[in-house]
Amino acid sequence: MAETEHHAQPPLLMYAVKQVELAVRAHLDDVLKPSGVTALQYTALSVLEHSGELSAAQLARNSFVTAQSMADMVKALTSKGLITRTQDETDRKRLLISLTAEGRSFLAEVRDEVEELDRRMTGALTARQRDALRNSLNECRAALQRL
Repeated sequence: MAETEHHAQPPLLMYAVKQVELAVRAHLDDVLKPSGVTALQYTALSVLEHSGELSAAQLARNSFVTAQSMADMVKALTSKGLITRTQDETDRKRLLISLTAEGRSFLAEVRDEVEELDRRMTGALTARQRDALRNSLNECRAALQRL
């Protein structure tokens, strides 16, 4: 088949989403590098900022990592003084993870740079396009959660 006759399909949308994720993670790692916090650790910290106290299993699910990865991450973030674990008052066997004052301070320190990265990523989009993209991605996530 001649090159002009070949009609290649565009890449799957999943591929484009993964490429964006990898680019975001690389840039986020660059922003966070001086602090010694990784992009995955930052994600867990930001989840805690929005959710308050969570069990390790809940934090792993909301941070998109495995339970084993979260166990290692909890150790690292605890040793950095960014999170703390306390016993759940309603279930004494369960530990809840929450941000420390240092953790909240860290997130405040990097917020401007992270938000600037977000603005640069979506800079070519209008406000309406950004909202539509956010809504569409949330719908995609919800569809996969229903599987």
